[in-house]
Amino acid sequence: MKHDIVVIGGGPAGLAAAIAAREKGVSDVVILEREPELGGILNQCIHNGFGLHTFKEELTGPEYAARYVEKAAALEIPARLNTTVIGLERSPSGEGLLVTSVSRREGLVQEEAKAVVLAMGCRERPRGALNIPGLRPAGIFSAGTAQRLVNREGYLPGREVVILGSGDIGLIMARRMTLEGAKVKCVAEIQPYSGGLKRNIVQCLNDYDIPLKLSHTVVDIRGKERVTGVTIARVDESLKPIPGTEEEISCDTLLLSVGLIPENELSKAVGVELSPVTSGPRVNESLMTNIPGVFACGNVLHVHDLVDYVSEEAEQAGKNAAAYCVDGQKARGREIPLCPGGAVRYTVPCTIDPEKMESQLVVRFRVGKNLRGASVVVEADGKELLRRKRPVMAPGEMEQIVLKREWLTGSEEKITVWAGEEG
Repeated sequence: MKHDIVVIGGGPAGLAAAIAAREKGVSDVVILEREPELGGILNQCIHNGFGLHTFKEELTGPEYAARYVEKAAALEIPARLNTTVIGLERSPSGEGLLVTSVSRREGLVQEEAKAVVLAMGCRERPRGALNIPGLRPAGIFSAGTAQRLVNREGYLPGREVVILGSGDIGLIMARRMTLEGAKVKCVAEIQPYSGGLKRNIVQCLNDYDIPLKLSHTVVDIRGKERVTGVTIARVDESLKPIPGTEEEISCDTLLLSVGLIPENELSKAVGVELSPVTSGPRVNESLMTNIPGVFACGNVLHVHDLVDYVSEEAEQAGKNAAAYCVDGQKARGREIPLCPGGAVRYTVPCTIDPEKMESQLVVRFRVGKNLRGASVVVEADGKELLRRKRPVMAPGEMEQIVLKREWLTGSEEKITVWAGEEG
């Protein structure tokens, strides 16, 4: 079986990429999704706040997903559900890529593709990655699992809750658990800043008088059969607990919102180079990885805060994958690296070829600390290309700048995206 484009993942990124590829003229596009329905994580995000950029209106997660599912159906894009991709490699013929998937209905299936779009999303970091002392009692959930239990299954995980980590899912679940009648004792965050959007801190914590304890972490979990309480402590600048600052909090539930990890096992299998900062693929201006024909977008590339940006990025990946199918791999010129500077942790893309980029290129990045009265500066070999004022910048909010092709000569050694506070 052969296809032009195989999209791995049927969440918001995969749907947007498949739709963009089809609209660009590639008819043979197929979506492979391991869940029984399209839409991804949006199906359990019943709160509003989605779609303000994309549709200029406020939608819930399922409503936002439905817009793309309906559009994919109207374009007759096939989607194979309950299908897990277990292998991605270069085709034995030397042309294209070989995708191996398995499902109960079809068994093991191998199919060749001219291009593959990686849109597998991300997973939550588990308790095992945190090394918190204690036994293994019931009542410890990742925030996303708790969200699914409450919003889709109709179960309340607990009555007295402590949340570790202030990522957006954790903040949203603090409000959700409160609305369902639980008592959220506090949200503890090991960093001196929140990892979530400012609006979520206000709407989910402040509006419900839920304490946010920055520079705190859980150092012990009590309970044998079920969680009976946790011990939190303040941490120092090295994120190590400070003796004597321990505080005992009784609870029957601990929710973990301690970071997201892009799902890149398939990416590694095919030889995609990953960024040590984002744990996602390193891509060029076309969102193509170092493996020709393999594109990446959405949370598998880098963790986003707004689904609108996921869709926008995925559309570009789909269009570029379509162009690759039609025109093939074109010879590339100089790969100019985009280098983070100052408080900038990473950039997407990581390299650009000015001859291949469109007239304007969106560069997305995150900073590693809270900044006030900051500036974003883009330089090429010491020459300033762009300077923008930013009153406030935070790690929990993705930033972006627009890089114009006319600014570049193609002979630059490197381009630096810098952010920091100015005098």
